[in-house]
Order: sequence, then C-alpha cells, then structure tokens
Amino acid sequence: MKPISIGNKRVGHNEPTYIIAELSGNHGGDLQKCVALFHAACDTGADAIKLQAYRPDTITLKTNNDDFAIATDNAWAAYNNLYELYEYAHTPWEWFPTLFEEAGKRGVELFGSVFDETSVDELEKYPVKAYKIASPEIVDMGLLEKVAKTGKPVIVSTGLANIGDIYDAIECLKTNGCTDIILLKCTTAYPTPPEEVNLKTIPNLMETFGCQAGLSDHTIGIGVSIAAVALGATVIEKHIKLDDGEKTVDDFFSLTITEFQNMITEIRQVEKAIGQVCYELTPEAKKNKNGRRSLYISAPLKKGEVFTEHNIKSVRPGYGLEPKFKSIVLGRSATCDLNIGDRLTWNIIE
Repeated sequence: MKPISIGNKRVGHNEPTYIIAELSGNHGGDLQKCVALFHAACDTGADAIKLQAYRPDTITLKTNNDDFAIATDNAWAAYNNLYELYEYAHTPWEWFPTLFEEAGKRGVELFGSVFDETSVDELEKYPVKAYKIASPEIVDMGLLEKVAKTGKPVIVSTGLANIGDIYDAIECLKTNGCTDIILLKCTTAYPTPPEEVNLKTIPNLMETFGCQAGLSDHTIGIGVSIAAVALGATVIEKHIKLDDGEKTVDDFFSLTITEFQNMITEIRQVEKAIGQVCYELTPEAKKNKNGRRSLYISAPLKKGEVFTEHNIKSVRPGYGLEPKFKSIVLGRSATCDLNIGDRLTWNIIE
C-alpha cells in the first residue's frame, strides 16, 4: 500500500504512526479552554488535532419524541435527549477561525469529523488536509460522496459497520474520486471493554480492503493503542482532556494530556522495537556474546591425558569451544599441560 500524505506528514508502513488528538466536547463550551486544550495537544507532538464539525440541528432534531431520548443506562443519560447532548457537546462553528489561526501558528494539522454536507461546506473554508467520517455516518452515501469530491484523504471509523458497510463506503469514496482512504478499527462503546476491541481486525482490514488501517481507541488507558501499533496500525486516534479534573462530556474515557504524552512516547519506542526480521546479533547484543557457555578445563591435566567429563565443563564465559563440540573432544588427549580455567580450544586437543 502506498503511503498517504496528510499535509507534510506521510501515513503508512515504515512511517511514524500518525497520532490524532480528538478534542471532542471536552472544551466544556469554553473557547479559551478549547484553545488551551488545542495547544496542550500540540505540545505533546501529536501529528493532528481533530474537532467535530456539527451543530445540534445538523445532527438530530429538537424533540421530546421517545426515539430521541437517551437511555437511562447510557453514559450520557443526564442530557435527557440527543438534542440536549449535542447542544452541550458541539464545538461552535464561530470558534473555527480562532482554532485554525492557532493551528497555522503551531504548524499542526487541524481537521474535523463531518456529520452532514453543511459541515463539509463549513470546513472547506479552512485549510483542512483531510476529513474524518465517524462510525455512525459510514452509511451516509451523500456525505461520503461530498467528502470524496474534495479530493482530500478520508479517514473512516468502522465502529458501527459490518464488512458490507465498509465495502460500500469504500466503493462510494473511490467512485467519487477518493483513493486515499484510511480505515480505523473502532468499537462504539464508551469506554470500550478491552475484550471488545479485537485488534486482530486491523491487519485484516489492510489485507481485505487494501487500505491503511489504524485504531480509534475508546478504551481506558494507553495499552491498547500501543498494542495496535505493534500489530501494524498506522494511525491512532484518542480523545484528550486537560489535566484539570473538571468534568466534561467525554472525560470518562479521554486521556489527560500527560497520559496522551506518555502514549506517544511509548508508541515511538514501540516503533523502534518493531524493527525488521533479523536473526543476526545486534551491535549491543554482540557485547554480551561472551556471556554464553563454552568449554573450559575444570581439573588439571598433564600433556597426553585424556579429556573426560571430570576435567572439562560447559560454563560461562564463551571464549572456549562451543558446548556442541564436547562429544568430539571427549576421549581425545591434551597436547600440553592444562590448568583449571584454561580455555578448551582446538590447538590443545590432539
């Protein structure tokens, strides 16, 4: 699979994992807090910051109809219905000029999840280099067509999709001119139980659809994202929050900035550790090669005496003959006098 360029970064194998910090609604409706969260994310070394581009009336209806009520066992039950939730959680479009101005100053990519065609039109006013399709929108072919025609890479979450939905979405994107597609394994559960993540799906997404693939991670902590990188994920997306302890709409499954920074640090370490298929000793390992066992004289011998189990032994360090030669040496004679601790080498064996 060819790498995909998002701004000045490349997404693909043999490239650093592309790490996205999701702002979501963790700004709590406060622009200054949103800007602070944005800059804190930039400071971690995230490759991109993502916002969610919707208004309450572009994503749902303002009604008390039971269909729009939030179930009592839902994490967001306190908001009563979908409109109230999205009214509280949305990022006002009036903030976009400020956020994109700050992104330009920091030299970091800022783009958004889009939820209807009007949100695409809004973000097209700004220098976005990619679009994200959230899991629930994967079946909205009108939205997919609109995004594809921008000519920009599209990242698609699969949390509410079956394999047929993913196929249809990719076909729609490709038919409308988009070939730079990244699929994100996602489980739409907040927080996601680890046993429902199924990370093995990531390499299968790559193999099945010929696309770059990564993880939109809603689990608690950083371990699942790190494991995803080890399995080949080329993109990681995580929700973030400020380290201020304040309750926000998605705080219960979001990483603090400190945790997010730790995740990036560990991912960069994992990238180094993945390396390549190699059976040779590395430079550092070679320094310890003499920690292996080898054959040494374990009892004094006179010239002409026979090597036996009682006068040679496999011990550390590894300067003598390899232990695999012991059976060849036994029964042969010494060419000189030998003392305890002398290396067993071919030139002292008759």
